[in-house]
Amino acid sequence: MKTDSLLHAFLICFALGLIDATAAAPASRPPNIILFVADDHGQDAGCYGNKIIQTPNLDRLAGEGTRYTRAFCTTASCSASRSVILSGLHNHANGQFGHQHSFHHFYTYNSVKSLPVILAENGYRIGRIGKFHVQPEEVYKFQTILGGNPGGARNPVGMAERCREFVSRTDAPFFLYFCTADPHRSGDRREDNPHQPDAFGNGRRYEGVQETAYDSKQIRVPPWLPDTPESRAELAEYYQSVSRVDQGLGRLIEVLKQSGEYDRTILIYTSDNGAAFPGSKTTLYEPGMRLPLVVRNPFATKRGLVSDAMVSWVDLTPTILDFAGIKEVLAPPLVAGNPEVAAPRKQPATRYAFHGRSFAATLEQEKPGGWNEVFASHTFHEITMYYPMRVIRTERYKLILNLAHPLPFPFASDLFDSTTWQAALKSGRGVYGQRRIGDFIQRPRYELYDLETDPHEIRNLADKPEAQAVFKELSEKLKAFQQRTRDPWIVKYEYE
Repeated sequence: MKTDSLLHAFLICFALGLIDATAAAPASRPPNIILFVADDHGQDAGCYGNKIIQTPNLDRLAGEGTRYTRAFCTTASCSASRSVILSGLHNHANGQFGHQHSFHHFYTYNSVKSLPVILAENGYRIGRIGKFHVQPEEVYKFQTILGGNPGGARNPVGMAERCREFVSRTDAPFFLYFCTADPHRSGDRREDNPHQPDAFGNGRRYEGVQETAYDSKQIRVPPWLPDTPESRAELAEYYQSVSRVDQGLGRLIEVLKQSGEYDRTILIYTSDNGAAFPGSKTTLYEPGMRLPLVVRNPFATKRGLVSDAMVSWVDLTPTILDFAGIKEVLAPPLVAGNPEVAAPRKQPATRYAFHGRSFAATLEQEKPGGWNEVFASHTFHEITMYYPMRVIRTERYKLILNLAHPLPFPFASDLFDSTTWQAALKSGRGVYGQRRIGDFIQRPRYELYDLETDPHEIRNLADKPEAQAVFKELSEKLKAFQQRTRDPWIVKYEYE
């Protein structure tokens, strides 16, 4: 009897222990998500094959996650691209046609239902730090804005430290939008030499940053840039700025690990558009739109994958919502013909339609089917730079429609003033990289390139007899894309 009583007591205690253990276990919840967006960073990193530039933290992240080799922005301009990233809509439809700041003053339509708003409605804590560059704030509403960082958005190490308290809270999953101002060009003067321009923000000290300087003679000059002393010098400065971004990424990962949240956080690294050099930023040539994309999902079973899925920045919002377990977004329908006005709230909400789709399923697939074309749409950079381009890019071909082709291609002021471009102009050779300067400035209505035989987009096949079948197929697909996404510039087919 005594033995039975002891056994009974033991079983009760064991059962209570199980109950207590179950209660103490963390409840299942959606993952944290960080979207880390660099400013004007092309595919210049060790994990993308550059043997000179030092990006150990991004390389390590790629080794723990998935690196996409064919990831594309839709517009090679800061504000416009960020609006696409945060809305899942091409900027010709969301209304953020160009820069938000200063006299440019482009606005996203009030009817847009943005990523941070949707996540907040579904229980996420929403925070941002660094460059924002879209408006209005009520459309892209973030609950927490992390500021007060010495060095601002050019000190990503300090930015990471400012996020420590935000990521350490465990009351709800978080979404953090982490945006550096590097490696964007700088209009400042160097602290150590006030008479010398500071092209990429390197001429000052940033607390916590160990600067990585580069020898311009060792730089790998890509074929789309001229191999000149001026170009090499600016690339060395650009690389230094990229390495500063990489240090910020490394510190952010440290903060996540120290908070115990690293293995509950999906971390996405990317950029808004290509490097700030003529021939890249503001163009939809490959250097301007083909960008880094590295995704670490701690819940994935495979690590260190390289995926050749062709993904686009309109896919980022649907993918992040998929990670968060949000399968459907409801919103009032839009009033026909007016993308800014939603129907009265008394009308039943309908399924909100994004232009992109989730690529979450491709994270563990090297060669997923059905991911073999993307579209791009660029209209403005600065307000003085009207040059609408629409693009379809397949695995082999790219077709560019230059809707304002009678106009000379407009330059961003910082790109035109760059020593790289000015040296090319003054050389008298009339060539910039592998492209004639005249062809760069004055473009035809259509540009068609076979990227398999002409990866640097030099030989235009649009009017070549042997390419007419491809041209017809792609031009029809491009027009259908414009119709499907309610592109206002579709009228130019009829009126011009």
